[in-house]
Amino acid sequence: MSGMKTTPRRILTRCLLRPADVQPQFERFEVIGTFNPAAIEFDDGVVLLVRVAERPTETRQRYVALPYWNWQRGGVAIDWRRKDEVEPIDPRMVRIKSSGQIRLTFLSWLLVAFSRDGFTIDSFGEKAFLPANRYEAFGVEDPRLTRIDDRFYFTYVAVSEHGVATSLASTADFKSFERHGIIFCPENKDVVLFPEKIDSQYVALHRPNMQSHFGIPEIWIARSPDLYHWGNHRRLLGAEVAWATAKIGGGTPPIRTDRGWLTLFHGHARPDAGGGVGEYAAAALLLDLDQPERVIGFSPQPVMVAEKEFERSGFLPDIVFPTGLVRREDHLLVYYGAADTATGVAQYSLSDLAASVTPGDWSIFRRENVFGEK
Repeated sequence: MSGMKTTPRRILTRCLLRPADVQPQFERFEVIGTFNPAAIEFDDGVVLLVRVAERPTETRQRYVALPYWNWQRGGVAIDWRRKDEVEPIDPRMVRIKSSGQIRLTFLSWLLVAFSRDGFTIDSFGEKAFLPANRYEAFGVEDPRLTRIDDRFYFTYVAVSEHGVATSLASTADFKSFERHGIIFCPENKDVVLFPEKIDSQYVALHRPNMQSHFGIPEIWIARSPDLYHWGNHRRLLGAEVAWATAKIGGGTPPIRTDRGWLTLFHGHARPDAGGGVGEYAAAALLLDLDQPERVIGFSPQPVMVAEKEFERSGFLPDIVFPTGLVRREDHLLVYYGAADTATGVAQYSLSDLAASVTPGDWSIFRRENVFGEK
């Protein structure tokens, strides 16, 4: 199957933003990541919402610093825990031994960045999107931007002791923001909105985070009358993507093409025996314009893998995580997180990406894969 298609080649790749390019938001903190950017056309250029991760610079012998947003006081705080009280999971998180609770070693917020040509950052916005409530105490992460009518809506991940939820916010100018609250309860993330209504309803892709281990986390699709209340949930894509052995999830908000709704999704491969988090790659997915619940096809192999040095080396190596897609005539600019450290942009031919998709009746595959039926 993999020999039937040619993997699209990048026309251009550029590292847009590194931690050293951004000043920390909090006193006595350092920026360790500027990644997983939302991106959309704005004012004859591109605007990005970049996730910025910070950690405390202070160290204490035999203690680990666990930062959080004190939503009652409206500021950052640090929970100092003895190292023998916690169990490291990976560079991102630890587990409290007494309770089993997972805590992050950093705190994330969102930075506005502007680019006239789409390949270089010209300026930053004046207002940061900071955590603001109890559901965001461990940070706000991984936004996705969609223009609907005259406003820019973005989903983002809200992390707290109450779980990983997806919230919605919007803006008209990227100078002020309006929060609309949680739209997908824990555990759910990777929510991307379609840019227009279909059958008078809004449509979103989302990724429930299964803890029962009956299967790998998959992409689902849902509909809403108002962007706030979601239902008609259906499973969309999962085990068909053979190379994503750990999980898959939504990546970029879909764009309309002649062949269907085109989006990039990410897949996570299980780490080998050597440990580590494992590789993240991306592939193309094509959905029916009038019935987006119907999968026209997807790339049987990744169209984007970690290959540049800034993608192979970083806070978590070998990760490309696409989160924004901007169309420039017959080309696409893909904005993505690299190694959980930097923001990159890659240019592809639209026709090449669309041609990487293998069509087929994937509903048959689902029945055979899960139940062994013919």
